[in-house]
Amino acid sequence: MIKPVLVYPNPALKRISEPATELSPELAETLSDLRDTMNASGHSVGIAAPQIGVLKRVVVINASLGRKPCENHGELVLINPEITDYEGLIRTREGCMSVPEFTGDVNRAEKITVAYLDKSLSPKTLSATGFEAIILQHEIDHLDGILFIDRVISRKRDLYRRNN
Repeated sequence: MIKPVLVYPNPALKRISEPATELSPELAETLSDLRDTMNASGHSVGIAAPQIGVLKRVVVINASLGRKPCENHGELVLINPEITDYEGLIRTREGCMSVPEFTGDVNRAEKITVAYLDKSLSPKTLSATGFEAIILQHEIDHLDGILFIDRVISRKRDLYRRNN
């Protein structure tokens, strides 16, 4: 089901999410809602459970939905994701469904390794680079109550009002 996306300054966006510990009907519904909401936006490449008001450590991403082709793993469902390694640094312009009026320049790791559980709660790891790595970092930040505007390099020079 398509859910409304919480918009900053909603306080739920600044809360730390709890780990998902079991394959419950609620978790399955959340995963489905995340996928539906992301796909319905027409422009999103990732979404985290807190953005729909569910404070669980769950994200869905799909770098292949981006405007520019990039190496990626397709649609990914990550439960309790944790960045275990990173290298490099790139400056990137980010936006967010929860901060719809702005974009901003943020520094992110160029390559990351993520440990997570899949939809069956089986442990997995993956390495991601470039755009996919950026999306993963952005969505994992949501699980810790961090928005891209908290990471903007300079609020005076690197935060931009979006032209709709």
